Amino acid sequence: MLSIEARIAQELSARTEQVVATVKMLDEGSTVPFIARYRKEATGGLDDTQLRTLEERLRYLREMEERRAAIISSVEEQGKMTPELKSDLLAADSKARLEDLYLPYKQKRRTKGQIAREAGLEPLADALLADPTLVPEQAAAAYVDAEKQVADVKAALDGARSILVERFAEDATLVGQLRDNLWTQGVLKAAVVEGKQESGAKFRDYFEHAEGIAKIPSHRALALFRGRKEEVLTLNLALPEDTTTTPELRIAAHNGIADRGRPGDKWLLDVCRWCWRTKLSIHIEIDLLGRLFDAAEEEAIKVFAGNLRDLLLAAPAGQRATLALDPGFRTGVKVAAIDATGKLVDTAVIYPHEPQRRWDDALMQLASLCRKHKLELISIGNGTASRETEKLAGELSTKYPELGLTRVVVSEAGASIYSASAFAAQEFPDVDVSLRGAVSIGRRLQDPLAELVKIDPKSIGVGQYQHDLSENKLGRTLDAVVEDCVNAVGVDLNTASVPLLTRVSGLSEALARNIVAWRDANGAFKNRNQLKDVSRLGPKAFEQAAGFLRVPNGDDPLDASTVHPEAYPVVRRILKATGKAMADVIGDGVTLRRLNPADFTDDTFGVPTVKDILKELEKPGNDPRPEFRQAKFDDSVQEMKDLKPGMILEGAVTNVTNFGAFVDIGVHQDGLVHISALADKFVKDPREVVKPGQVVKVKVLEVDLPRKRIALTMKMGDQAPAPRQQQVASRSDHKAFKGAVSGSSDGGGGAMAAALARAGLKQR
Repeated sequence: MLSIEARIAQELSARTEQVVATVKMLDEGSTVPFIARYRKEATGGLDDTQLRTLEERLRYLREMEERRAAIISSVEEQGKMTPELKSDLLAADSKARLEDLYLPYKQKRRTKGQIAREAGLEPLADALLADPTLVPEQAAAAYVDAEKQVADVKAALDGARSILVERFAEDATLVGQLRDNLWTQGVLKAAVVEGKQESGAKFRDYFEHAEGIAKIPSHRALALFRGRKEEVLTLNLALPEDTTTTPELRIAAHNGIADRGRPGDKWLLDVCRWCWRTKLSIHIEIDLLGRLFDAAEEEAIKVFAGNLRDLLLAAPAGQRATLALDPGFRTGVKVAAIDATGKLVDTAVIYPHEPQRRWDDALMQLASLCRKHKLELISIGNGTASRETEKLAGELSTKYPELGLTRVVVSEAGASIYSASAFAAQEFPDVDVSLRGAVSIGRRLQDPLAELVKIDPKSIGVGQYQHDLSENKLGRTLDAVVEDCVNAVGVDLNTASVPLLTRVSGLSEALARNIVAWRDANGAFKNRNQLKDVSRLGPKAFEQAAGFLRVPNGDDPLDASTVHPEAYPVVRRILKATGKAMADVIGDGVTLRRLNPADFTDDTFGVPTVKDILKELEKPGNDPRPEFRQAKFDDSVQEMKDLKPGMILEGAVTNVTNFGAFVDIGVHQDGLVHISALADKFVKDPREVVKPGQVVKVKVLEVDLPRKRIALTMKMGDQAPAPRQQQVASRSDHKAFKGAVSGSSDGGGGAMAAALARAGLKQR
């Protein structure tokens, strides 16, 4: 049997020694970001994605090994272990296979088969199976025994049947074959629960739905499971009606049973049918629905993780003083003035909209704040009253051009979660909860990553059916994404918050708090080495964290780079070879590109690390995030009713799904660009073309005001269909990604109806 490391190596197409070295470092407490960046010699250059896969598979395979050991121990304690069984258990390559093999030996309540064996009926079962020429009723007569509660021939045959049914149902090889067959050929059928047609209308597309189970995409599978969970749908697994080899016949063939006209054939075939109907069909259906859900869950978590990564690595506006507006009607627009470092310097509440309509007063207040604090940007939350508030900001810019303001609409997802959090209360103890949300909206424009790490990733709102997913799996994956993003960008040691520092490789929340406490007591860090003075921050934590923490304008220019302190001697050798000072070498690409990395290696640092060092010296502290750019909404388009087919607009991608992307075009309702309308080429994965936060140009295809649905295309050559009753998908599908299910309704065709059909949201 392959070792865990060898098996993972095969899966990653890597060498076993790469995996062995990585596993050793993980077990010693090293993090994936640290290993990916600073231990390339040991890993052979495995990137962070491969390392995350390795880490996840390592967890799964180790859990499987623990289960394997427990099963072997249990069977041996029962005195039932055989060389063949042990060989099978050691060769089992999945948890499902292990459980199939263990099933006959699993401790369970007394079954009908056990009761029959205790009544002495196993010889009858064995005889009928071995010799179909026996007449079952005649053979059973000899086993009638009132004292053993075998009252008559029927009771004897029922007991023999129970024994064989249990034996067949616990045959691991047979169960595996049936499971594989039903997975490849099975059809999952959904039907509406009688009486739930109206209350479950959002699941209408699945009231009469049938689809090959192995082909159901993630979002559709999760919709079906949600429908069942809400008791609107029933789900049943079956083979196609034209199937010639039924499960019953497969059970019979596996056990050498066939209808050859012998006296016992009919009884044995009835046993096979009984086995399938009462035991295996239920067991295998549960298994396969679980397999479908696991696959759908894995894909949903993957989509969520990808969207979260794109959102966290969105372009920051940078250190620019910002006016933050959290829109609202009756409760007013909450206002926060934030300086270039993200510090809250002023707050206000204005009432420009219904019902108070104090428009001019609001403009004067905002202008006063902008002058007083020299604000440059206006960050506007995209929730209720967003476009009305953006119009206010636009008039502010027009009326007071000398302020030089730039307005940007940002996602406010999770801002309310932050507002009510313990960290926000600690950060702003004297600021009203509603105003804290405005602060978050402003800061996420300045630096999305630094602000969004304060919010539980599951609350950011870029997931698919996230409330149906495993809390542990989702949380573990999203935490890994946040950790990777934070460490890819790096953290300013002198300005980072506790939540941001907590995400740095090697730092716990306690250590993050100790760093901030040291900073408060001693002033700004002058160099990375001072980290060693922080309480409880030992050598291992320093090793893991130091390279990701930046000290701008400190004692050593290298402390502001990604070069790890352990590799500073390599830099000194590079400086000696060039004959130049540090200040002259940093940024001098001509000189650095002339150097041969191999000339600076030693027993610890190889060519990969030296190449990284030279690259960093050429562009020190280079931020991997893109340049900041915002979508410019059309001022003539404020609401859905202003949209007309054929309009070309600019918008921002808010979410990416398996069937397309949702785009905010500034009308309080995201439009859907179906996967087929993303590009003038075949697109397998929408994320190849678009990412959350990306600014895109779209054309309006269809607008369905009653259903609040907008169909968009990024293919400028697409033509809007002729007016007719339409069926368009938009925010309703977006809600599906947040845990709700959209439904189509009776109606005609159109571009979006076809898109819906391709996405699995069929038109009835």
